[in-house]
Amino acid sequence: MVNVKVREGESIEEAIRRFKRECERNGVMQEIKKREFYKTPSVLKKERLAETKRKIRRKMVKDSRWSK
Repeated sequence: MVNVKVREGESIEEAIRRFKRECERNGVMQEIKKREFYKTPSVLKKERLAETKRKIRRKMVKDSRWSK
């Protein structure tokens, strides 16, 4: 949960900007978008598997660049 206290002499616009920045840092918007629609367990499993494959592929490419 994001808390932003308005500072002494700070305008509301500045406080809102700080609030939005904190939301981005904490991944609030990503979480909202992720939960917007229901995904079946099988779809979630496929997405996790694809993400794992992507990470492995990136690591292999990164390692092969450094080994030359």
